[in-house]
Amino acid sequence: MSRRQLAMVMDLNKCIGCQTCTSACKTQWTNRNGRDYMYWNNVETHPGRGYPRDWRKSGGGFDVAGKVKEGRIPNLAHDYGVPFDLNYAKALNAQGAQDPHNDAEHPKGASFGAPPHLQPLTPPTFGPGWDEDAGAGEYPNTHFFYLPRICNHCSNPACLAACPRGAIYKREEDGIVLVDQERCRGYQHCVGACPYKKVYFNPMFRRSEKCIFCYPRIEQGLAPACARQCAGRIRFVSFLDDEDGPVHKLVTKWKVALPLHAEFGTQPNVYYVPPLSPDKLDAQGRPTGERRIPDTFLVELFGPRVPDVLKLLQAEREKKRRGEASELMDLLIAYRHEEMFRIPVAEVKR
Repeated sequence: MSRRQLAMVMDLNKCIGCQTCTSACKTQWTNRNGRDYMYWNNVETHPGRGYPRDWRKSGGGFDVAGKVKEGRIPNLAHDYGVPFDLNYAKALNAQGAQDPHNDAEHPKGASFGAPPHLQPLTPPTFGPGWDEDAGAGEYPNTHFFYLPRICNHCSNPACLAACPRGAIYKREEDGIVLVDQERCRGYQHCVGACPYKKVYFNPMFRRSEKCIFCYPRIEQGLAPACARQCAGRIRFVSFLDDEDGPVHKLVTKWKVALPLHAEFGTQPNVYYVPPLSPDKLDAQGRPTGERRIPDTFLVELFGPRVPDVLKLLQAEREKKRRGEASELMDLLIAYRHEEMFRIPVAEVKR
């Protein structure tokens, strides 16, 4: 058990799917050898399969008796998606362009510049952002929303419980979950046990790796890179027990931030403000009063309190439109960027 828990809230009503958070994380942490498929932060379009593919159906977490459930280990090619090369000459200049796949240096059918094990070139079937902006439903009631994901730094981590080497631990001062690279032997029990599939096995170094919540930045009082660079200002970071912090206010005071798949039993410490959506339209194009994103799907993700949260959000939003005061809306709008992050250095520095 850690003394305190640092946590994050993401307001899905403000996420624009720009992937700035993904780029910030990928640039800072996950662009080294063996990390071709790894995104400690990724943004998914839902309804969709997510990344890695169908992670929600991959098992892991805890059963009702508190035992770790067996989970599937994602396959690099099938669930992450093998990187593929594009024939730019043919794609951008189809008339008269020489096809590099047909010349003497690159035999027909070979992937231009690709290693031998990826040849011959085959159409890709999956990859990061594969379902981006796809959504569900039929026009004019199509719908989708963006779901950014990082490691949840759970209070009851299934990855920690499953590791036979004791290589995974929670930092006492802030609850951040880390992998001790010296102890890890790459058994991948943690990968299967994590129901969110946010532990990645690096095939080059044969070690498990995961989001570190940017703890070197945290120790300097700085927000994680994904949160600090977020163009939509959707991410709030502070300690759960800090009553003056934005996370406590959204999770405990207003109760509008909900965990993702709490039924997995890991007690995640990343929370989400569920998305509102426009009304569905009938055959005559008139609003029906039914939200376009089905409540049933949001309940599947964030639990049974979703309808109550959406009702409260709508009521506070209407107050703001009428010019009335709304502490909740002011907090979620985040007029001042620095107020989204409350990270006292003295509390986290060793």
